[in-house]
Amino acid sequence: MNRIDSIFEHLKAEGKTALMPFLTAGYPSLGVTRQVIPTLKEAGASILEIGFPFSDPIADGPVIAGSMHDALMAGVTPRKIFTMISAIRSETTLGLVAMVSQSIVFRAGNDRFIGQAADAGFDGLIIPDLDVDQAGAIAAIAQHHQLTLTLLVSQFSTPRRTRKLVEHCRGFIYLLARAGLTGEREEAPEIQDQVAALRKLTDLPIAAGFGISTAEHVQTVTRHADAAIVGSALVGRMGRAEDPVVKARQMVSELARGLSTHPGNE
Repeated sequence: MNRIDSIFEHLKAEGKTALMPFLTAGYPSLGVTRQVIPTLKEAGASILEIGFPFSDPIADGPVIAGSMHDALMAGVTPRKIFTMISAIRSETTLGLVAMVSQSIVFRAGNDRFIGQAADAGFDGLIIPDLDVDQAGAIAAIAQHHQLTLTLLVSQFSTPRRTRKLVEHCRGFIYLLARAGLTGEREEAPEIQDQVAALRKLTDLPIAAGFGISTAEHVQTVTRHADAAIVGSALVGRMGRAEDPVVKARQMVSELARGLSTHPGNE
């Protein structure tokens, strides 16, 4: 069984939900990313999203876009990310998911990139800008390499598009909890109706992200979804911290305190 599937199955059996932090690979340095990853399981994370720096980030606000710019300027490449993941894969049981633009995948070659991701130790892919009409081919390659594939579902997706997106997902579905760009918000997102609609289409776990930045937000989201994704808040604090490794571990620990009982166990 794929590690992502196993993690969600195990959590559900225990009546728990998941925290899924996001890191930009190579920010504030690749060495920091390498040090942070093995510490986050104990801090309370279950699955970690690792963003591949891209010159034109999709739907990312200034914090993540800025972190990707800095990582690119420092010379971070997919090859360096794969090498780093391969070096630390044995040090953690976290699920590791690559969040990567379709441009990066296509430029390297679909089968080549996905094969390299699997060989390095990734458990899945999130391709936020993948053309839904090309998703079937990518899903087949990912399945061949035993990786999950996650696509993004918006509250503004038409019913037809939502069904097509869900059809190609494996592992979990990424629900955009808000419209607009990523970034910290004061109020918690309201996702109950969106999750209920998705539950009618799929049995896959649902992870909600965009604008989730506090333990209270995590609590609100995981009352309905299987997982909460936190990106900008974590990346921003790491970038401002004197010791980003310690800051990441502390923040993930704080966020994990907000995890709710699994909605299927209430």
